[in-house]
Amino acid sequence: MAIYNPASLKAEEFINHEEIEATLAYAEANKNNVELIDRILEKARPVRNEKGCTCAGLTHREASVLLACEIPEKIARMYEIAEEIKLAFYGNRIVLFAPLYLSNYCVNGCVYCPYHAKNRHIPRKKLTQEEVRAEVIALQDMGHKRLAIEAGEDPKNNPIEYILECIHTIYGVHHKNGDIRRVNVNIAATTVENYRKLKEAGIGTYILFQETYHKKSYEQLHPTGPKHDYDYHTEAMDRAMEGGIDDVGLGVLFGLEMYKYEFAGLLMHAEHLEAVHGVGPHTISVPRVKRADDIDPDMFDNGIDDETFTKIAACIRLAVPYTGMIISTRESEQVRQRMLQVGISQVSGASRTSVGGYTEKERPTDTEQFDVSDQRTLDEVVSWLMDSGHIPSFCTACYRAGRTGDRFMSLCKSGQIQNCCHPNALMTLAEYLEDYASPETKEKGYAMIARELDNIPSENVRRVAEENIQAIRSSNRRDFRF
Repeated sequence: MAIYNPASLKAEEFINHEEIEATLAYAEANKNNVELIDRILEKARPVRNEKGCTCAGLTHREASVLLACEIPEKIARMYEIAEEIKLAFYGNRIVLFAPLYLSNYCVNGCVYCPYHAKNRHIPRKKLTQEEVRAEVIALQDMGHKRLAIEAGEDPKNNPIEYILECIHTIYGVHHKNGDIRRVNVNIAATTVENYRKLKEAGIGTYILFQETYHKKSYEQLHPTGPKHDYDYHTEAMDRAMEGGIDDVGLGVLFGLEMYKYEFAGLLMHAEHLEAVHGVGPHTISVPRVKRADDIDPDMFDNGIDDETFTKIAACIRLAVPYTGMIISTRESEQVRQRMLQVGISQVSGASRTSVGGYTEKERPTDTEQFDVSDQRTLDEVVSWLMDSGHIPSFCTACYRAGRTGDRFMSLCKSGQIQNCCHPNALMTLAEYLEDYASPETKEKGYAMIARELDNIPSENVRRVAEENIQAIRSSNRRDFRF
């Protein structure tokens, strides 16, 4: 029997089955323990002092108690604290991005994904470099500055050299005032050497969803292909960090396994990264199983309703207060609206989950990885965020200024993020308004910028931001950043 050790480099020791089972039993036994729940909520609450704001975070066991809690007023308090934490460290900014699917060739047999190798009726496609360029121009013409590239696992069709060539192409496309300033990468677990190559190519965050932390279920859900190796997949983030990538993104696919098990495993993974590398995950994503070609989500009996989904997000925010949280267009406008209130800090906009989808006038469905519930245009998403009191941000400054890993977390914890990310968000919003927005969104956006400039704490930073925004409006100058 493996012994739980968050500092171990062995998957079965830092994601320990016996520890998760004991955690779930503890949470169930204490789900109505008001005194304990109040102590945990008090610990999670952000505390302001002369240096800014601090948050203790929660252990996987403490957070699991909150997730199990069934007391309505305590759940409401969780949501309130989650929003307080998000505003304290990320403000009212919401970062926007889009996925870019490069290839749906895949040798794995994942039973929840339409790209699985046995699916013979889905068209297989791999973008050429000219097609990559066309997709990027289409995304730039919307206003996107940040992409997450996706590709199936196929050593023959999608080798690391192909991924690197695509990254080089993406960064090399300069169209009108458009530039992709940051490429995140969501590809299969690979070697330390390949992670070094990705780092040298200038990627932002390396993202890899665990899908499920339950080893037996994992092996059943991935019956064939290299992804079947649970340990190799689960230990990938350690290899990525060894390869120099200090911003990594975690996530599980909720609905595959019991959500309380996945929740505990996810937080244990975050604790492991902190214990070994001194910095936790840069982001955590919260996708749910969705309908797709050859995939019926009803075949999985662990689906979660919207209220449980919201509670999961809130408890993650309480547990890992400094980590960015992502929700995609898998979810509807209504669900995304609710999730913004409990800690989400990044959303995708105008996503197409098919290979080559952005250059098609009509949304293609024959190569989609999953159904897109929120099908609004980027302009509609930007307008919606502003209506909700959020600043749509296209900022990528920290990654290009070297503020990654523990340096970004130090900035976040110090409270200085308001003098950095806040003005950067406003300046990138001004770029969007000038180059891409509809007249209605443009008017709404500049009204928001005028209000939000007053919320920059530093008078000098505020003055410089105002000057830069004026330059964006009156000239073709772009890419100002703090």
